[in-house]
Amino acid sequence: MFTVEVYLAVRRAHFDEGRSKRSIARDFGLARGTVDKMCAYSVPPGYRRSQKVRRPTLEAFTDTIDQWLQDDQSGPKKQRHTVKRIFERLRDEEGFTGGYTTVKDYVRGHRQKSREMFIPLAHPPGHGQADFGEAVVILGGVEQKIHFFAFDLPYSDACYVRAYHAATTEAWMDGHVHAFDFFGRVPLSVVYDNDSCLVAKIEAGGRRRRTQMFTEMLSHYLFDDRYGRPGKGNDKGNVEGLVGWSRRNLMVPLPEFPDLEGFNAWLEEQCRARQSAILHGHRETIGERLERDLAAMSPLPATPYQACHKATGRVSSQSLVRYRTNDYSVPSTYGLRDVTIRAFVDVVEIGCGGTPNEPTAAR
Repeated sequence: MFTVEVYLAVRRAHFDEGRSKRSIARDFGLARGTVDKMCAYSVPPGYRRSQKVRRPTLEAFTDTIDQWLQDDQSGPKKQRHTVKRIFERLRDEEGFTGGYTTVKDYVRGHRQKSREMFIPLAHPPGHGQADFGEAVVILGGVEQKIHFFAFDLPYSDACYVRAYHAATTEAWMDGHVHAFDFFGRVPLSVVYDNDSCLVAKIEAGGRRRRTQMFTEMLSHYLFDDRYGRPGKGNDKGNVEGLVGWSRRNLMVPLPEFPDLEGFNAWLEEQCRARQSAILHGHRETIGERLERDLAAMSPLPATPYQACHKATGRVSSQSLVRYRTNDYSVPSTYGLRDVTIRAFVDVVEIGCGGTPNEPTAAR
Protein backbone atom coordinates (compact mmCIF):
# COMPACT_ATOMS: atom_id res chain seq x y z
CA MET A 1 0.00 0.00 0.00
CA PHE A 2 1.54 3.32 -1.08
CA THR A 3 1.12 6.48 1.00
CA VAL A 4 -0.89 9.52 -0.06
CA GLU A 5 2.41 11.39 -0.48
CA VAL A 6 3.49 8.97 -3.21
CA TYR A 7 0.09 9.40 -4.91
CA LEU A 8 0.50 13.17 -4.77
CA ALA A 9 4.02 13.09 -6.25
CA VAL A 10 2.97 10.79 -9.09
CA ARG A 11 -0.19 12.77 -9.92
CA ARG A 12 1.66 16.07 -9.94
CA ALA A 13 4.34 14.61 -12.19
CA HIS A 14 1.70 13.42 -14.66
CA PHE A 15 -0.97 16.15 -14.54
CA ASP A 16 1.06 19.26 -13.67
CA GLU A 17 4.41 18.48 -15.31
CA GLY A 18 2.92 16.59 -18.25
CA ARG A 19 5.25 13.62 -17.91
CA SER A 20 4.31 10.30 -19.50
CA LYS A 21 3.22 7.38 -17.35
CA ARG A 22 6.08 5.32 -18.78
CA SER A 23 8.74 7.77 -17.53
CA ILE A 24 7.03 8.12 -14.15
CA ALA A 25 6.95 4.34 -13.70
CA ARG A 26 10.67 4.16 -14.55
CA ASP A 27 11.81 7.00 -12.26
CA PHE A 28 9.59 6.08 -9.31
CA GLY A 29 10.21 2.35 -9.63
CA LEU A 30 6.51 1.56 -10.04
CA ALA A 31 4.56 -0.78 -12.28
CA ARG A 32 2.58 0.80 -15.13
CA GLY A 33 -0.65 -0.51 -13.65
CA THR A 34 0.19 1.15 -10.33
CA VAL A 35 0.77 4.49 -12.06
CA ASP A 36 -2.56 4.11 -13.88
CA LYS A 37 -4.32 3.58 -10.56
CA MET A 38 -2.58 6.56 -8.95
CA CYS A 39 -3.71 8.76 -11.84
CA ALA A 40 -7.27 7.47 -11.49
CA TYR A 41 -7.57 7.94 -7.69
CA SER A 42 -6.51 10.92 -5.59
CA VAL A 43 -5.94 8.67 -2.53
CA PRO A 44 -5.26 4.93 -2.17
CA PRO A 45 -8.65 3.35 -2.94
CA GLY A 46 -8.04 0.24 -0.87
CA TYR A 47 -9.55 -3.10 -1.75
CA ARG A 48 -12.58 -2.89 -3.99
CA ARG A 49 -14.85 -5.88 -4.40
CA SER A 50 -15.55 -6.50 -8.07
CA GLN A 51 -18.73 -8.51 -7.52
CA LYS A 52 -21.62 -8.30 -5.12
CA VAL A 53 -21.44 -10.63 -2.09
CA ARG A 54 -23.41 -13.79 -2.75
CA ARG A 55 -25.35 -15.56 0.01
CA PRO A 56 -26.94 -18.55 -1.74
CA THR A 57 -28.47 -19.95 1.44
CA LEU A 58 -30.07 -16.63 2.37
CA GLU A 59 -31.08 -15.26 -1.04
CA ALA A 60 -34.52 -16.88 -0.98
CA PHE A 61 -35.29 -15.20 2.37
CA THR A 62 -34.01 -11.63 1.86
CA ASP A 63 -37.40 -10.30 0.71
CA THR A 64 -38.97 -11.68 3.90
CA ILE A 65 -36.31 -10.03 6.07
CA ASP A 66 -36.71 -6.72 4.22
CA GLN A 67 -40.47 -6.81 4.78
CA TRP A 68 -40.10 -7.50 8.51
CA LEU A 69 -37.65 -4.62 8.90
CA GLN A 70 -39.92 -2.30 6.92
CA ASP A 71 -42.92 -3.24 9.07
CA ASP A 72 -40.86 -2.43 12.16
CA GLN A 73 -40.67 1.22 11.09
CA SER A 74 -44.40 1.67 11.71
CA GLY A 75 -44.45 -0.31 14.97
CA PRO A 76 -43.38 0.51 18.55
CA LYS A 77 -39.67 1.31 18.76
CA LYS A 78 -39.16 -1.02 21.71
CA GLN A 79 -40.80 -3.94 19.96
CA ARG A 80 -38.75 -4.29 16.81
CA HIS A 81 -36.93 -7.31 15.47
CA THR A 82 -33.49 -8.08 16.79
CA VAL A 83 -31.13 -10.14 14.63
CA LYS A 84 -31.66 -13.08 16.99
CA ARG A 85 -35.43 -12.85 16.61
CA ILE A 86 -35.17 -12.62 12.80
CA PHE A 87 -32.95 -15.72 12.77
CA GLU A 88 -35.37 -17.64 14.98
CA ARG A 89 -38.38 -16.75 12.84
CA LEU A 90 -36.58 -17.70 9.63
CA ARG A 91 -35.59 -21.04 11.13
CA ASP A 92 -38.95 -21.86 12.73
CA GLU A 93 -41.42 -20.29 10.28
CA GLU A 94 -39.64 -20.24 6.93
CA GLY A 95 -37.44 -23.35 7.04
CA PHE A 96 -34.12 -21.48 6.86
CA THR A 97 -31.16 -23.84 7.36
CA GLY A 98 -28.29 -21.33 7.30
CA GLY A 99 -26.28 -19.89 10.13
CA TYR A 100 -26.84 -16.95 12.47
CA THR A 101 -23.79 -15.04 11.21
CA THR A 102 -25.15 -14.95 7.65
CA VAL A 103 -28.36 -13.34 8.89
CA LYS A 104 -26.47 -10.93 11.14
CA ASP A 105 -24.24 -9.67 8.32
CA TYR A 106 -27.20 -9.11 6.00
CA VAL A 107 -29.27 -7.23 8.59
CA ARG A 108 -26.32 -5.05 9.55
CA GLY A 109 -25.74 -4.09 5.91
CA HIS A 110 -29.44 -3.39 5.41
CA ARG A 111 -29.57 -1.09 8.44
CA GLN A 112 -26.43 0.76 7.43
CA LYS A 113 -27.87 1.53 4.00
CA SER A 114 -31.14 2.78 5.50
CA ARG A 115 -29.53 5.14 8.01
CA GLU A 116 -29.75 8.81 7.16
CA MET A 117 -26.40 10.53 6.65
CA PHE A 118 -25.59 14.17 7.33
CA ILE A 119 -23.05 16.67 6.07
CA PRO A 120 -21.82 18.92 8.92
CA LEU A 121 -23.22 22.45 8.86
CA ALA A 122 -20.19 23.87 10.70
CA HIS A 123 -17.92 24.96 7.88
CA PRO A 124 -14.14 25.16 8.35
CA PRO A 125 -12.17 27.45 6.04
CA GLY A 126 -11.17 26.28 2.59
CA HIS A 127 -14.24 24.36 1.41
CA GLY A 128 -16.87 25.23 -1.21
CA GLN A 129 -20.32 24.40 -2.55
CA ALA A 130 -21.55 24.63 -6.17
CA ASP A 131 -24.91 24.56 -7.93
CA PHE A 132 -26.83 25.94 -10.92
CA GLY A 133 -29.88 28.21 -10.91
CA GLU A 134 -32.26 29.64 -13.51
CA ALA A 135 -33.42 33.19 -14.17
CA VAL A 136 -34.85 35.41 -16.90
CA VAL A 137 -32.76 38.27 -18.33
CA ILE A 138 -32.79 40.55 -21.38
CA LEU A 139 -29.84 40.07 -23.74
CA GLY A 140 -29.61 42.10 -26.94
CA GLY A 141 -33.19 43.29 -26.42
CA VAL A 142 -34.57 39.73 -26.19
CA GLU A 143 -36.05 38.34 -22.98
CA GLN A 144 -34.70 34.83 -22.41
CA LYS A 145 -34.01 32.23 -19.74
CA ILE A 146 -30.42 31.74 -18.65
CA HIS A 147 -28.72 29.31 -16.27
CA PHE A 148 -26.19 30.62 -13.78
CA PHE A 149 -23.35 28.81 -12.02
CA ALA A 150 -23.22 29.66 -8.30
CA PHE A 151 -20.12 28.96 -6.22
CA ASP A 152 -20.06 29.66 -2.49
CA LEU A 153 -17.39 29.47 0.22
CA PRO A 154 -19.54 28.77 3.32
CA TYR A 155 -16.96 29.85 5.89
CA SER A 156 -16.59 33.40 4.56
CA ASP A 157 -19.80 33.62 2.44
CA ALA A 158 -17.68 34.81 -0.49
CA CYS A 159 -19.30 33.92 -3.80
CA TYR A 160 -18.93 33.76 -7.55
CA VAL A 161 -21.79 33.78 -10.08
CA ARG A 162 -21.57 33.30 -13.85
CA ALA A 163 -24.35 32.97 -16.45
CA TYR A 164 -24.67 30.50 -19.34
CA HIS A 165 -27.23 29.72 -22.00
CA ALA A 166 -27.49 26.12 -20.75
CA ALA A 167 -26.33 24.12 -17.73
CA THR A 168 -24.21 21.68 -19.74
CA THR A 169 -21.20 19.71 -18.59
CA GLU A 170 -18.97 22.24 -20.37
CA ALA A 171 -20.72 25.05 -18.45
CA TRP A 172 -20.14 23.26 -15.13
CA MET A 173 -16.43 22.90 -15.87
CA ASP A 174 -16.11 26.45 -17.24
CA GLY A 175 -17.81 27.80 -14.12
CA HIS A 176 -15.22 26.09 -11.92
CA VAL A 177 -12.36 27.48 -13.99
CA HIS A 178 -13.63 31.06 -13.69
CA ALA A 179 -14.49 30.69 -9.99
CA PHE A 180 -11.03 29.35 -9.13
CA ASP A 181 -9.40 32.11 -11.20
CA PHE A 182 -11.62 34.69 -9.46
CA PHE A 183 -10.41 33.59 -6.01
CA GLY A 184 -6.90 32.68 -7.18
CA ARG A 185 -7.03 29.44 -5.17
CA VAL A 186 -8.57 25.96 -5.27
CA PRO A 187 -10.84 24.74 -2.42
CA LEU A 188 -10.04 21.57 -0.51
CA SER A 189 -13.45 20.12 -1.34
CA VAL A 190 -16.72 21.09 -3.04
CA VAL A 191 -20.22 19.82 -2.23
CA TYR A 192 -22.60 19.04 -5.12
CA ASP A 193 -25.92 17.41 -5.76
CA ASN A 194 -26.06 14.37 -8.04
CA ASP A 195 -26.31 16.32 -11.28
CA SER A 196 -26.05 14.14 -14.39
CA CYS A 197 -23.37 16.47 -15.78
CA LEU A 198 -21.15 15.39 -12.89
CA VAL A 199 -22.37 11.92 -11.90
CA ALA A 200 -22.99 9.51 -14.77
CA LYS A 201 -24.33 6.72 -12.56
CA ILE A 202 -24.90 5.88 -8.91
CA GLU A 203 -23.96 2.25 -8.46
CA ALA A 204 -24.99 -0.25 -5.79
CA GLY A 205 -23.84 0.86 -2.36
CA GLY A 206 -24.04 4.55 -3.29
CA ARG A 207 -20.71 4.64 -5.17
CA ARG A 208 -20.78 7.36 -7.83
CA ARG A 209 -19.34 6.99 -11.30
CA ARG A 210 -18.28 10.47 -12.40
CA THR A 211 -18.53 11.75 -15.96
CA GLN A 212 -15.31 11.83 -17.96
CA MET A 213 -14.98 15.64 -18.04
CA PHE A 214 -15.64 15.97 -14.32
CA THR A 215 -13.04 13.31 -13.55
CA GLU A 216 -10.51 15.13 -15.72
CA MET A 217 -11.15 18.39 -13.89
CA LEU A 218 -10.78 16.75 -10.46
CA SER A 219 -7.50 15.20 -11.56
CA HIS A 220 -6.26 18.59 -12.73
CA TYR A 221 -7.21 20.62 -9.63
CA LEU A 222 -6.94 17.76 -7.10
CA PHE A 223 -9.80 18.74 -4.78
CA ASP A 224 -12.32 16.37 -3.19
CA ASP A 225 -15.90 16.11 -4.43
CA ARG A 226 -18.67 15.53 -1.87
CA TYR A 227 -22.39 15.09 -2.40
CA GLY A 228 -25.56 15.99 -0.56
CA ARG A 229 -28.35 13.50 -0.02
CA PRO A 230 -30.97 13.37 -2.80
CA GLY A 231 -33.77 15.80 -1.98
CA LYS A 232 -31.88 17.31 0.98
CA GLY A 233 -31.03 20.83 -0.10
CA ASN A 234 -29.84 21.76 3.39
CA ASP A 235 -26.73 19.63 2.87
CA LYS A 236 -25.50 22.46 0.64
CA GLY A 237 -27.71 25.13 2.09
CA ASN A 238 -25.22 27.95 1.61
CA VAL A 239 -25.10 27.66 -2.17
CA GLU A 240 -28.86 27.04 -2.30
CA GLY A 241 -29.21 30.35 -0.46
CA LEU A 242 -26.75 31.99 -2.86
CA VAL A 243 -28.87 30.91 -5.84
CA GLY A 244 -31.92 32.57 -4.30
CA TRP A 245 -29.99 35.67 -3.20
CA SER A 246 -28.52 36.11 -6.69
CA ARG A 247 -31.94 35.84 -8.32
CA ARG A 248 -33.56 38.34 -5.91
CA ASN A 249 -30.75 40.86 -5.69
CA LEU A 250 -28.84 40.67 -8.97
CA MET A 251 -31.70 39.88 -11.33
CA VAL A 252 -34.55 42.11 -10.11
CA PRO A 253 -35.56 44.05 -12.15
CA LEU A 254 -34.65 41.94 -15.16
CA PRO A 255 -31.00 42.65 -16.05
CA GLU A 256 -30.55 44.11 -19.54
CA PHE A 257 -27.21 43.77 -21.33
CA PRO A 258 -26.07 43.62 -24.97
CA ASP A 259 -24.74 40.08 -24.56
CA LEU A 260 -23.84 37.38 -22.05
CA GLU A 261 -20.23 38.53 -21.85
CA GLY A 262 -21.27 41.98 -20.59
CA PHE A 263 -23.69 40.42 -18.10
CA ASN A 264 -20.98 38.16 -16.70
CA ALA A 265 -18.53 41.04 -16.33
CA TRP A 266 -21.18 42.89 -14.29
CA LEU A 267 -21.92 39.80 -12.17
CA GLU A 268 -18.25 39.48 -11.33
CA GLU A 269 -18.15 43.11 -10.21
CA GLN A 270 -21.14 42.48 -7.92
CA CYS A 271 -19.46 39.42 -6.38
CA ARG A 272 -16.34 41.43 -5.67
CA ALA A 273 -18.33 44.38 -4.25
CA ARG A 274 -20.24 42.03 -1.92
CA GLN A 275 -17.00 41.19 -0.13
CA SER A 276 -17.20 44.51 1.70
CA ALA A 277 -20.53 43.57 3.31
CA ILE A 278 -20.91 42.54 6.96
CA LEU A 279 -23.59 39.86 7.16
CA HIS A 280 -26.00 39.38 10.06
CA GLY A 281 -24.33 37.58 12.96
CA HIS A 282 -20.79 38.56 11.96
CA ARG A 283 -18.47 41.37 13.01
CA GLU A 284 -16.10 41.04 10.07
CA THR A 285 -16.66 41.70 6.40
CA ILE A 286 -16.90 38.85 3.92
CA GLY A 287 -13.51 39.93 2.56
CA GLU A 288 -11.84 39.73 5.97
CA ARG A 289 -13.16 36.20 6.52
CA LEU A 290 -12.23 35.33 2.94
CA GLU A 291 -8.56 35.82 3.82
CA ARG A 292 -8.73 32.81 6.16
CA ASP A 293 -10.61 30.83 3.51
CA LEU A 294 -7.90 31.51 0.94
CA ALA A 295 -5.10 30.68 3.40
CA ALA A 296 -6.59 27.18 3.84
CA MET A 297 -7.08 26.58 0.11
CA SER A 298 -4.60 25.13 -2.40
CA PRO A 299 -2.72 27.11 -5.06
CA LEU A 300 -3.82 27.01 -8.69
CA PRO A 301 -2.08 24.39 -10.86
CA ALA A 302 0.85 25.62 -12.91
CA THR A 303 -0.96 24.87 -16.17
CA PRO A 304 -4.48 26.11 -16.99
CA TYR A 305 -7.35 23.66 -17.38
CA GLN A 306 -9.19 23.58 -20.69
CA ALA A 307 -12.89 23.15 -19.92
CA CYS A 308 -13.84 21.33 -23.09
CA HIS A 309 -15.07 18.01 -24.40
CA LYS A 310 -12.41 16.33 -26.53
CA ALA A 311 -13.26 14.16 -29.53
CA THR A 312 -11.97 13.15 -32.94
CA GLY A 313 -13.66 13.24 -36.34
CA ARG A 314 -13.05 12.82 -40.03
CA VAL A 315 -13.49 15.61 -42.58
CA SER A 316 -15.81 14.87 -45.49
CA SER A 317 -15.16 15.64 -49.15
CA GLN A 318 -17.22 18.81 -48.63
CA SER A 319 -14.81 20.10 -45.93
CA LEU A 320 -17.32 19.37 -43.15
CA VAL A 321 -16.79 17.53 -39.88
CA ARG A 322 -19.65 16.37 -37.69
CA TYR A 323 -19.64 16.86 -33.93
CA ARG A 324 -22.69 15.51 -32.15
CA THR A 325 -25.57 16.69 -34.37
CA ASN A 326 -23.92 19.63 -36.12
CA ASP A 327 -21.65 19.94 -39.16
CA TYR A 328 -18.75 22.40 -38.97
CA SER A 329 -16.84 23.86 -41.92
CA VAL A 330 -13.05 23.51 -41.90
CA PRO A 331 -10.27 24.52 -44.32
CA SER A 332 -10.20 22.48 -47.52
CA THR A 333 -6.64 21.37 -46.68
CA TYR A 334 -8.21 19.21 -43.92
CA GLY A 335 -10.24 17.27 -46.49
CA LEU A 336 -10.65 13.53 -45.82
CA ARG A 337 -8.29 13.70 -42.84
CA ASP A 338 -8.74 12.91 -39.15
CA VAL A 339 -9.06 15.99 -36.96
CA THR A 340 -9.17 16.79 -33.24
CA ILE A 341 -12.26 18.48 -31.82
CA ARG A 342 -12.39 20.56 -28.65
CA ALA A 343 -15.90 21.68 -27.71
CA PHE A 344 -15.92 24.59 -25.24
CA VAL A 345 -19.00 26.15 -23.73
CA ASP A 346 -19.31 28.73 -26.54
CA VAL A 347 -17.09 27.59 -29.43
CA VAL A 348 -15.85 24.46 -31.15
CA GLU A 349 -12.17 24.32 -32.12
CA ILE A 350 -11.11 21.88 -34.83
CA GLY A 351 -7.49 21.17 -35.71
CA CYS A 352 -5.44 18.77 -37.75
CA GLY A 353 -2.22 17.08 -36.73
CA GLY A 354 -2.87 17.56 -33.02
CA THR A 355 -2.94 21.40 -33.11
CA PRO A 356 -6.42 22.98 -32.97
CA ASN A 357 -6.97 25.91 -35.25
CA GLU A 358 -8.92 29.04 -34.43
CA PRO A 359 -12.55 28.53 -33.34
CA THR A 360 -14.53 27.41 -36.37
CA ALA A 361 -18.08 28.08 -35.23
CA ALA A 362 -20.19 29.11 -32.29
CA ARG A 363 -22.10 26.29 -30.68
